[in-house]
Amino acid sequence: MKKTIYFTITGTGFRYGHEFLKPGMKVKLEKEPDNPHDSEAIKVSMKGLGQIGYVANSTRTVVGESWSAGRMYDKFGKKATGTVKVVLPEAVLCRLDRK
Repeated sequence: MKKTIYFTITGTGFRYGHEFLKPGMKVKLEKEPDNPHDSEAIKVSMKGLGQIGYVANSTRTVVGESWSAGRMYDKFGKKATGTVKVVLPEAVLCRLDRK
């Protein structure tokens, strides 16, 4: 039985904010190994909007028991999807979708 993986979306304030996100919405994840700031960066985007943020990869930005980008980096290939579960004033928690 595979463990459920939750992750936090960060950096939404640099784009659209996160107030529009609602539980049940789907997000796309894509690894960015050539990212100059973080070799384990995982971009988060939505259909029609493009990039909305990144999977949090710092103890300052990961919320609760959600996984960091580095911790979940090897849990999927180049791309994956996630589902928004909880929208908090300071963060968005999502679940990594499993096929």
